[in-house]
Amino acid sequence: MTRTITVLLADAFTATPGKGNRAGVVLDASGLSPAAMQAVAALVNVSETAFLAPAPPGAEYDLVQRYFTPAAEVPTCGHATIASHHLRATSLGMTEGRVRILTGAGILPVDVETSPDGLKVIMTQGALSFEPPLAPAERATLLAALGLAPADLADGLPVQEVSTGHSKVMVPIRSVRTLDRLAPDMGALAVLSERIGCNGYFVFVVNGPDDPCLTSGRMFAPAIGIDEDPVTGNGNGPCGAYLSRYGVLPPEPVFAYRGRQGVAMGREGVIEVTVARDESGPVRVQVGGTAVEAGRMEIELNEIGGTVTAREI
Repeated sequence: MTRTITVLLADAFTATPGKGNRAGVVLDASGLSPAAMQAVAALVNVSETAFLAPAPPGAEYDLVQRYFTPAAEVPTCGHATIASHHLRATSLGMTEGRVRILTGAGILPVDVETSPDGLKVIMTQGALSFEPPLAPAERATLLAALGLAPADLADGLPVQEVSTGHSKVMVPIRSVRTLDRLAPDMGALAVLSERIGCNGYFVFVVNGPDDPCLTSGRMFAPAIGIDEDPVTGNGNGPCGAYLSRYGVLPPEPVFAYRGRQGVAMGREGVIEVTVARDESGPVRVQVGGTAVEAGRMEIELNEIGGTVTAREI
């Protein structure tokens, strides 16, 4: 079977092409096998490519959405959701509304609204979960892989795995200067991911009161083929829940802030994080932002006897 598909490219969490986080997007992935999606994602070679398909009749959701890195399928992805629904809304002339997507993290609502900065997409993330803080031996291994000393860690905050559908280890440190100079041992991080069952590490700083962004961060996930991801919904979203749980955010029913990421890569972007909480702590996280189209690829897929090849045409 031979099929030609169009992959759109968009940069999320920015309005400037070449900044933020690039995603590939296939707006009509009907009939594509997982192997075909993986082959496309490997060829597109951005951190994630999203594939959208209509829901079956009578479903409780509107679209099926799957996400692939160049090396593996992941349950959900913030920037690829923002990018894909910006492109979808633009293609439909949609200026506001909600769509329910079925992801590997469950059925999630995605909202589109018009803001002063243009079309904004807001993704409600999945259920919150907090693992116990990393054991001392694992924390020491992680710090060594990141090139950090214990004194670089922020006071009073644990190194801990947090999830809103796709978990990351939160690593709070003191200094943006230290953050920007990180040069991790990617092989060691990948090995540690196999040991702890978490494929990503979100290293961040809580900025001073004069900074318009509350946090600055970087995210490393070499275990799934992403040495560093420029601006990460599945890093910043769990970070918001974490900051709320440990009292860094004010104990308001709903609190929103901005996070900055991608500076060290030359792809700076800004993500809006909104955390809702009740008397027990954080209960819901949303991430939002703008996106901008950044090109397209035409790809020819050949699938014969279970073997899939993909090439750009």
